[in-house]
Amino acid sequence: MSFKNLLVNLPEVKGPTEKRLSFNVKLKWTLLILVFFFILSNIPLYGLSKNALIRFEYLSIILGASFGSLMSLGIGPIVTASIVLQLLVGSGLLNIDMTTTEGKKFFQGLQKLLAIMFCIFEAIVFVMMKGLQAVPGLEWLLISQLFLGGLMIIFMDEVISKWGFGNGVGLFIVGGVAWQLCVRAFSFLGPERTIQPVGKIPVFITSIINADTIGAIAAFAAIAATILIFIIVVYSQSIKVEIPLSFGRIRGYGIRWPLAFFYTSVIPVILTAALHANLNLAATLAERVIGYATFLGGFSAEGIPISGLAFWFSAPPGGIIDHIIKGSFMPVMVWQSLIYILFMMAGSMVFSIFWMKTSGMDAKSQAKQLASSGLQVPGFRRDPRVVESILSRYIFPLTIMGGAAVGLLAALSDVTGALVRGTGILLSVMIIYRLYEEIAQQHALDMHPIARKFIAT
Repeated sequence: MSFKNLLVNLPEVKGPTEKRLSFNVKLKWTLLILVFFFILSNIPLYGLSKNALIRFEYLSIILGASFGSLMSLGIGPIVTASIVLQLLVGSGLLNIDMTTTEGKKFFQGLQKLLAIMFCIFEAIVFVMMKGLQAVPGLEWLLISQLFLGGLMIIFMDEVISKWGFGNGVGLFIVGGVAWQLCVRAFSFLGPERTIQPVGKIPVFITSIINADTIGAIAAFAAIAATILIFIIVVYSQSIKVEIPLSFGRIRGYGIRWPLAFFYTSVIPVILTAALHANLNLAATLAERVIGYATFLGGFSAEGIPISGLAFWFSAPPGGIIDHIIKGSFMPVMVWQSLIYILFMMAGSMVFSIFWMKTSGMDAKSQAKQLASSGLQVPGFRRDPRVVESILSRYIFPLTIMGGAAVGLLAALSDVTGALVRGTGILLSVMIIYRLYEEIAQQHALDMHPIARKFIAT
């Protein structure tokens, strides 16, 4: 069997025979997979003795993972495989014709094979590097469980893509962020599984009842910061620049080509957050191996960075506002917060430029795509160079400003002490926005059969 035949014949979830699924069917499968994901996220790994990854919240948000459970790998293998392939195809190192059905099938098969390979690789790394430390003698059993959980994520993602709304990657990220938000807002379970107010809303209510002014203000500040960041992100998501274009062969008919303010979406802040998490991971491993803290950073017994780069590139634990209210504020926290904000903004800008240039989002690639669709700028001759010159006025500034903005919003959420990390808020808002558009369109088509017939034709 050739390599191409192997990719085409990989195990997959069978798609629906109907051309268009109804709203209720898609909703049913989306909710079923989401519930199944939450159940698997609460099944602990057998043979796990120590979970050192629990401190890396950034990674758990980005990966849609729950470290220590069957979902410890999360969407990591899928996302890694997708990013690697998109970079290879976008940079021209891998030549795959995505305009043909055969090319799309080859790309999807290659992505699935890479995802499976990353499942094996990441499972081995997590266990052998003692991120998820196994009971002696049960290392390969733990690796097998991680690999099985990774495979289940891959096939659940396929179910969502073929039978539900959106895709599994986005759904699992939103599910993880929503779970964290609910726990930190409403939880009544303490560290020892005792019933006590832990979430910010129960803490706020009990503080008012007990006349604890400081506790009530601190809880309210965290809730208010979360709501404010959500509102700012939702508003920023709607900002866009629209460029008028027309079809050269059809007079009087044109469209407006939207360029979002967050031009490269949340990819830059994801990569910056991953860099931050890897820095903390390297600092932790170095401290364990050497026996003392290095310039990379040192950590307290609770896993909080207290020195080195890990300290300066992190927000104050709990947020600077919480420390001010509770009287534990120190002047160094101001510098720590400013350096962290600058780190997130600079990293997001650099990665935004990198992603724009390597993923086919630059002005030249976009102009070529528009020209191949028969679009041109009204009043100018049909030439890709004309479209490129118009797009170049907007794309690079939007890349810089959008990257800086997502970095700033993510950092502000962490610095102000919002209920969930800024990266999680950005991801969830943008994913939910796209999911809302798809659900609204599907519902409209189900309500108006004539519109469905028109689109089908």
